Amino acid sequence: MGDRLKDKVAVVTGAGSIGPGWGNGKATAVLYAREGAKVVASDVNMDAARDTARIIKDEGGEASVFEADVADTKQVAALIDHAVAQFGRIDVLQNNVGLVEVGGPIEITEENWDRLIDVNVKSVFLTCKHALPHMVAQNSGAIVNVSSIASLRYVGYPSVSYNASKGAINQLTQNVAVQYADKGIRANCVLPGLMDTPMIHAFVTGGYDGDDAEMVARRNAQCPMGRMGDAWDVAKASLFLASDDASYITGHTLVVDGGITCKFS
Repeated sequence: MGDRLKDKVAVVTGAGSIGPGWGNGKATAVLYAREGAKVVASDVNMDAARDTARIIKDEGGEASVFEADVADTKQVAALIDHAVAQFGRIDVLQNNVGLVEVGGPIEITEENWDRLIDVNVKSVFLTCKHALPHMVAQNSGAIVNVSSIASLRYVGYPSVSYNASKGAINQLTQNVAVQYADKGIRANCVLPGLMDTPMIHAFVTGGYDGDDAEMVARRNAQCPMGRMGDAWDVAKASLFLASDDASYITGHTLVVDGGITCKFS
């Protein structure tokens, strides 16, 4: 346990895990609590959110859960209202929600494109829209959005909607960072590289002919360190950006990728 977020209130979207193990949102919510934050764990899957909150409470932390589809403005507004009613303020907004679909413009349906963009990009717009007024009123706040190195370049398989969505998140974040810099509010992105989390086993295997073991082996081999990262690598980077250690950092895209973007052409 530490105190880098002592007396802070953190709203973490996508705080559950899509499958067994540690997703980015789950690990980040737990790490924030370990560093002293009161955490609102939001997810569309309440069982997953409750599991995260249970871990926090079992470790002596404080957490509340809230069910929300963060692509829906009414549900996002209710989430932010809940956080303020429960804990009195919002110091950290962490956006982890995201979908991945393998395929290019021909393979992806228009309906799937719309849903992915809504979940990945509109959700960040909506959480910022509803949380920022509270941060402005208290003249402080930190927003951490989870993007991806796929926002920068092709990563070995076609995922046109995902890549486009993550590029949009980078620019949304930088716009917010500049607009609210003089109001004590910072906004940054974490760009994970190839990470071994439940999400890749749920969504990415299709890009490797459905062979999960082959996917893991090939992705490990791509990384200069010989292994993928994990959710804790994302959580630790997020903690840095959310904490006062990063008090003079805003509009930044922090790559967490074991060096892989150094070798991509």
